Amino acid sequence: MIPAVGLTAVLAVSLLTLGIGVLGVRVSRTTSDFYVASRSVGPVVNASAIGGEYLSAASFLGAAGLILAHGADALWYPVGWTAGYLVLLVLVAAPLRRSGAYTLSDFAELRLESQAARKVSSVVVALIGVLYLLPQFQGAGITLRTLVGAPTWTGSVLVAAVVLVIVLSGGMRSITVTQAFQYWLKLTALIIPAAVLLAHWHRSGGASPHAMHVSDWVEPMQGKYATYLVYSLMLATFLGTMGLPHVVARFYTNIDGRAARRTTLGVLALLSAFYLIPTVYGVLGRIYSFHLVAAGRTDAVVLELPTDALHGFGADLLTGLLGAGAFAAFLSTSSGLAVSVAGVVSQDMLRGRSDSVRSFRLATALVVSLTLVLLVVSSGVPVARAVELAFAVAASTFCPLLLLGIWWRGLTAPGAIAGLVIGGGTCTAAVVAALAGYEAPGAAGPLLAQPAAWTMPLSVGVMIGVSLATSSHRPPNVMRTMVRLHTPEHLDVDRGTFDPERVTVPTVQPARPTVRRFLR
Repeated sequence: MIPAVGLTAVLAVSLLTLGIGVLGVRVSRTTSDFYVASRSVGPVVNASAIGGEYLSAASFLGAAGLILAHGADALWYPVGWTAGYLVLLVLVAAPLRRSGAYTLSDFAELRLESQAARKVSSVVVALIGVLYLLPQFQGAGITLRTLVGAPTWTGSVLVAAVVLVIVLSGGMRSITVTQAFQYWLKLTALIIPAAVLLAHWHRSGGASPHAMHVSDWVEPMQGKYATYLVYSLMLATFLGTMGLPHVVARFYTNIDGRAARRTTLGVLALLSAFYLIPTVYGVLGRIYSFHLVAAGRTDAVVLELPTDALHGFGADLLTGLLGAGAFAAFLSTSSGLAVSVAGVVSQDMLRGRSDSVRSFRLATALVVSLTLVLLVVSSGVPVARAVELAFAVAASTFCPLLLLGIWWRGLTAPGAIAGLVIGGGTCTAAVVAALAGYEAPGAAGPLLAQPAAWTMPLSVGVMIGVSLATSSHRPPNVMRTMVRLHTPEHLDVDRGTFDPERVTVPTVQPARPTVRRFLR
């Protein structure tokens, strides 16, 4: 690999992203611009932006690496990451947009009318956001090391610096166009080399080494606890999507609830097209780059496959294109995470409401800096595995909160807080053990390695049980809030006075009779 090719590709993507981000400062002035792009993003652009944001280091590098190492069992990663949007489409997308919130913490306050619930939600948002940012910075380090031989920390610092500039410049409005562009860049960067590599494999006679036929690679669920691990992974990826703060924040930018549903349908189509390609890289990696398995470097298969299969300047150009796509993945996902987490930190931890834009910028710097520090002390968990752990925490916290908060008016603030603390706490403990490299003996090993199968039901059970025991604490405005969540925007009904810019709990007033009839 000629370092100049890789370096040119990385710098080109970074500079283009910086240019769009700096341009965003000219159109981003209000709080609404920074948090939700003034709720003016159309479905097509928003679907592309969500695709650009969601397709992270795990999607671009990690999925192919896991398929290379583990074969059929790893196919559940791209399937689950896509199917999660189907659940989000049916149960969550439109009500979230109608809530009028900027963040998940806003939603918790609106639905539960509790400052305590808001604060707990803010802590969970920050936790999930940092867990998800870690593999983005880690993947950037792997990419720059592969392309130019630079130390791993340089890629992480470069991504952090670019993210800081574009987010501090224009917030959500600025990164929306950037992320939409980066989806199509990532798709192109994967398709062209994949087509060339498949043509080369076909011309060479379709060689298939013995490594392709080992039973634990081509047959799913071969290990002792494989069935539990696969189903727990499915639960985490299917249900964790709706609890990711950067994904949820994107739905607040839609014009209305109908646009939110159309956006989700678009995302399903875009993700389905994208996730066909990492499988190709994983299988071809088994043929040409099997040495990466023994070396423990499977996350680099997408970047090293062209030079392993081909030779010459053409292979270097393909690697440079893949490097550009990889950096686009890190930048787009990191930007969305920084916006969503910084929004919560600025509102609920810095308490800078007199100058919310300045607080937002300070929070962004703090979040990015903290992630870099944690990256230094982490144990180097594979990229897709680290993202999966963030999904498990999201599935055990915000998934129950959103499902019960939107569809069950019996949820109370004490119930929601108890579920967030117990479900999130137990799952986080398991995640910390995994990140630290701890492997428990016997049956405890898979329970800690894949905690979603027991922590998510635990969170749901706690929320329901405590809510039933504290039914007297049911929010007084729950009827009006449910109308706000479930009725189309064009209907003239009482939706309450909640305003995320004021961050206040709605005043207690009896709901209109027509509203009560609607909910019965």
